[in-house]
Amino acid sequence: MAELKTTRSDSSVDDFLDSVDNQTRKRDALVVRDLMSEITGEKAEMWGTSILGYGRYRYTPKGGGAEHEWFKVGFSPRKASLTFYIMDGFSEYDTLLGQLGSYSTGKSCLYIRDLDEVDLVVLRELITSSVAAVDGRNRQA
Repeated sequence: MAELKTTRSDSSVDDFLDSVDNQTRKRDALVVRDLMSEITGEKAEMWGTSILGYGRYRYTPKGGGAEHEWFKVGFSPRKASLTFYIMDGFSEYDTLLGQLGSYSTGKSCLYIRDLDEVDLVVLRELITSSVAAVDGRNRQA
């Protein structure tokens, strides 16, 4: 079984955020850093070289294999957009996504180009619901 490429690191969150060149992305990342800390009650930790993760949980991949540690929710200020890692996916969030504003999604990724184009109250609710779902799933395990 292959090891995960992205793991928790001791790199500085502040140094990473200071290195973000795009000023809109940096501004938005600072807002999201504080928002996620408030929601989770956790400080951001670096995962890999470019993801800020909040909280931790352990999981075993659906196909089996070794148990892994991962963050409950996270984000990265990528070049094209802020990428949010919503660990329980989006199948339960149609109503919230309909109210969010301008975004796109992948399997567990939410892409937002500019926080000014979304409703932060809805984003907060989406993140809060996702963290609660991860916590609930891990209590049942």
